[in-house]
Amino acid sequence: MSTTPATLVHVDSVTKTFKRGSQEIHVLDQLHLDVKEAEFLALMGPSGSGKSTLLNLIGGLDRPTTGSVQIGPDRVDQLSDRQLAAWRARHIGFVFQFYNLLPALTAERNVELPLLLTSLNKAERRQHVAAALAAVGLSHRAKAFPRTLSGGEQQRVGIARAIVTDPTVLLCDEPTGDLDRKSGDEILTLLQSLNRDHGKTIIMVTHDPHASARASRTVHLDKGQLTDTPADPTAP
Repeated sequence: MSTTPATLVHVDSVTKTFKRGSQEIHVLDQLHLDVKEAEFLALMGPSGSGKSTLLNLIGGLDRPTTGSVQIGPDRVDQLSDRQLAAWRARHIGFVFQFYNLLPALTAERNVELPLLLTSLNKAERRQHVAAALAAVGLSHRAKAFPRTLSGGEQQRVGIARAIVTDPTVLLCDEPTGDLDRKSGDEILTLLQSLNRDHGKTIIMVTHDPHASARASRTVHLDKGQLTDTPADPTAP
């Protein structure tokens, strides 16, 4: 008998306000979001709507002005800076639009970087790196430097780096935004496989309806609130 997946990410009554001089910028307004275990969620919205801000709050890179962010049993917004660093290293994998690979390091060394924050020894780190590169289909490029890799291959290395610690949640900020359609489709297929075959919970920010169609659910951010329908671009 199948069971309903448990809620893994719980964002409750979150507001986020930034100060610009004497002006307050209200980005998120009493926002609620629940994401189930092993769900692939696409988060869409116009530029400046706060999509990346929300992603940063879920990933513990920023704190809400008010409200709470909970991942599993952990209240992320209540952790100290030191606790947050350790928590992110264990529970969050980040995938960025522009890859953020270190050019002086090989693919395998870039993938290894998050493991340097763990207690794994060198041999154990090598095993994890090899498994992550195999999962993204790049075992044969382990010794390659980023400058010799295509954009799609660089993003695969970025994804391998994000999953090498077996994180609880994978956060992807425009993961196909710098790729051509073919390479972007390959990355989306890989993300779907990580979700479907490996049970990874994925939250993906995207502007592209073609990308969001690969997710199991899409929500739209408009005027600091989430909705299941796109914002009306003609609305005042």
